[in-house]
This record gives sequence, structure tokens and C-alpha cells, in this order.
Amino acid sequence: MLAIWAANCSERVLPFFENAYPKDNRPRKAIEVCRIWIRTGVFRMADIRKASLTAHAAAREAKENNAACFAARAAGQAVATAHVPQHAFGAAYYALKAVAAVDPANAIKIAKERNWQSRRLPGNLRQEIMDRVLILKNDSGIAIKIQKGKDF
Repeated sequence: MLAIWAANCSERVLPFFENAYPKDNRPRKAIEVCRIWIRTGVFRMADIRKASLTAHAAAREAKENNAACFAARAAGQAVATAHVPQHAFGAAYYALKAVAAVDPANAIKIAKERNWQSRRLPGNLRQEIMDRVLILKNDSGIAIKIQKGKDF
């Protein structure tokens, strides 16, 4: 369930990457690998790791475009959920950072994305997960954080 949620969160911001880098399909491939694992249950760590690392490589190459960079990182985190479930938090976190990068002063748009993420979680997981994905107002605008605890 977390992998589906992570893939959905990252797919929503994928256009930020694909519009900036239309010939680079590495983040999309990462989401596809995640969805194949979800659909089939076939888990090959080498495939998961490669898909995640190549999406993160795309993010590093897109560092001059924050929204694209964060969108690629969201995809890399989504597929890595197959390895460790906590990577799902990273997919949501980077998706929010991508939305914020497009319009950092638009707290309403960022909050709407977080609400979208929250509504896609099963009710029994919603509170626990969304309590960890935080949007904070600070002197420079909006900050997005993951609240880690001893069980994270």
C-alpha cells in the first residue's frame, strides 16, 4: 500500500522533470519498476537499486531546476520503497518539495498537495504517516520536513 501511494505521489510531480528534460526517462522508468513490483510481487533487488540510483542520478543532473530535481528524487524514493518501506515518506517529501519549488510562496498549493497525499492513504495509516511529513512556515517561507523518530 505504501509503494502504491509513493508511486502515485511521485507520478503527480513527474511532469516537472519530463517537461524540463523530455528525453530523459529515468525517473519514469523508476516509477514503472515500482509498479511492476507492486503488480507482480517479483522483487529483484538489483532492478530496484538500479532504478532508484538512476532516478537519483537524473536528479543530480537536474540540480539547476529544483522542481525537476525533486521530482526525480521522488521517483527514486518511490521505487526504493520495495527495499525499505520508509522510502515512501521520501517520495511524498520530495513531491511536496517539487510543488514548493515551482511556487515557494504558495502555501495553499503546497497544502493542497499534502492533503491530496493524505487522502490517498488508508485510514488506519493516515495519521501516523502524515504526522511525519511536515510543512512548516519559517522566516524564508515554507520548509518541508520529515519528522524522524527512534522507530524510523
